Amino acid sequence: MPGYAKFMKDLVTKKRSMDCETIKMTHQVSAIVHSMALKLEDPGTFTIPCTIGSANFAKVLCDLGASINLMPYSMFKILGTGKPRATSMRLKMADRTMKRLLGIVDDVLVRVGKFIFPVDFVILDYEVAYEVPIILGGPFLTTGKALVDVEAWELTFR
Repeated sequence: MPGYAKFMKDLVTKKRSMDCETIKMTHQVSAIVHSMALKLEDPGTFTIPCTIGSANFAKVLCDLGASINLMPYSMFKILGTGKPRATSMRLKMADRTMKRLLGIVDDVLVRVGKFIFPVDFVILDYEVAYEVPIILGGPFLTTGKALVDVEAWELTFR
């Protein structure tokens, strides 16, 4: 048996006793533990109302972790926001499948409150959750210079 394999086998099979000693914790350590922030509950989804063209959406998902703005193909056809340009980009879904995009539509005007933003949407043919059909990701929030206060449920555009 090679030396390394024998060493690993001995580590796993032979029990060794270790010297243990008790260490008293000082009040300084407990002060650090007590000053930790309290864990808050999960705020759930973060949605905002918006208008694209003549269509009003009561809930559009703002995903702070998404690197794209996503629109389903069925919604794209209804809105008629132009012709998508071809792309070779593919998306890896949560279930680890790869999806081919139908294209990208540039500079779609999205109204949020009194603000209007040009947004580039990735078009993907997927089943629509009619309650929240569109996902606005990091590029939208960056364009709008958004400040997100998750605890207070506030989205502020600068």
